[in-house]
Amino acid sequence: MTARPLIGITASNRPFEGETAQVVIDRYLEAPARHADADALLIPARPDIVDARAIAARLDGLVLTGSVTNVAPEHYGDPGPGVGPFDPGRDAMALAMIDAMIALGKPVFGICRGFQEINVAFGGTLARDLSAPGRLLPHHAPEGASLDAMFAHAHDVTLTPGGMLATGLGRDRLRVNSVHFQGIGALGSGLAVEAEAPDGVIEAVSAQPNGAPVVAVQWHPEWQSDADAQSRQLFRLFGRMLRGERIGTAGRKEASVG
Repeated sequence: MTARPLIGITASNRPFEGETAQVVIDRYLEAPARHADADALLIPARPDIVDARAIAARLDGLVLTGSVTNVAPEHYGDPGPGVGPFDPGRDAMALAMIDAMIALGKPVFGICRGFQEINVAFGGTLARDLSAPGRLLPHHAPEGASLDAMFAHAHDVTLTPGGMLATGLGRDRLRVNSVHFQGIGALGSGLAVEAEAPDGVIEAVSAQPNGAPVVAVQWHPEWQSDADAQSRQLFRLFGRMLRGERIGTAGRKEASVG
């Protein structure tokens, strides 16, 4: 029997009973394991004791998870204090893992914070307050909403013709959940836009640096993926990339990490 691909899943630092724990919500493990047909290995957000290049060499792919924390603005040249909470270990580990996986030509899939980490890794910036009152399209449910209500907050996105998502999913539009306060400011060098919200906010990106398929989405396809056909289809697409399939790459320029 052929072994299933092995993917790394990025963890985050969280306080737990007076100590620090490495945390990954189960849905980030379950969705790729079930629908990309892959085995999962947690990657601690501890760059002080974990060598990103050594870990990357053992993996077939990487999933950059969402988190309640934000990428620190120092990583994308913003002189302001930013809006926390922050997780310096997660920032350092995620950015090192992106670099290591691309250097080895291995697939990377980013979700929410992971989407933002990829843009920063490619030299892009992040914008805050995408859920501020008065915006054409608030990107987060109102404060105090239950978990179910928060993830029920949704809008359509338009997929870029000929891109990885439009080609791989066979669709030109998706209905996605929207629970992010931040998003892309300036697009990273070498990244292609894969999806946009009706207000022009970039909702998915891709690249093919060094032959490595990189794709990331601002929404949460892992949320109740067993019950959502398009989310299952997205993780199956990642599974195809893990197995070496090149999707929607016609005419795409090779990108480089900024």
